[in-house]
Amino acid sequence: MADVPAALTRVMEELGRLPGIGPKTAQRLSFYILRTPRESVDRLASALVEVKARIRFCDECFFIAEAPRCAICLSTRRDRAVLCVVEEPLDVLAIERTGEYHGLYHVLHGALSPIDGVGPAELKIAELVARLRREPVSEVILATDPDMEGEATAAYLAEQLAPLGVKTTRLAHGLPVGGELEYADELTLARAFSGRRAF
Repeated sequence: MADVPAALTRVMEELGRLPGIGPKTAQRLSFYILRTPRESVDRLASALVEVKARIRFCDECFFIAEAPRCAICLSTRRDRAVLCVVEEPLDVLAIERTGEYHGLYHVLHGALSPIDGVGPAELKIAELVARLRREPVSEVILATDPDMEGEATAAYLAEQLAPLGVKTTRLAHGLPVGGELEYADELTLARAFSGRRAF
């Protein structure tokens, strides 16, 4: 590749550090930014600086917030007896979009993955246990991802929460609506069978 000015190389390198952005995408985005009017780039830079200055994680549930506690934790309309445990803040947004859940959340900020060096100490598990000891929660819904790390995390959490005497449930897993049996993997099919209900 021809010599690229250092400033543009730096932009490519920084964009390449973002999750899901490979070298080619980083190059395309960098050249897009280069062609974009200065005002648009200034708005983007300002938005990035503002989000780092104003947004934090809730002291209670570790979802995103502009104050010590997030809007969900502060809401008087939420069912405070039910707590949904998720891996990431994006999971909260996905569940909220359904309009089906009206309880509170606890965000772990990851899943157990010994290979990647992520153990219980790297997640918000101790904070979850402490929270359940001080709050009158009657049910904890484990809504971790249905992959190996999510399953391991759910199993570990169930073990940790058992002595607390709190009802612990797991989100149902199975065949997606519109899916075809022949394309489903074994784990999904097994879950679909074990989670079957009366018709």
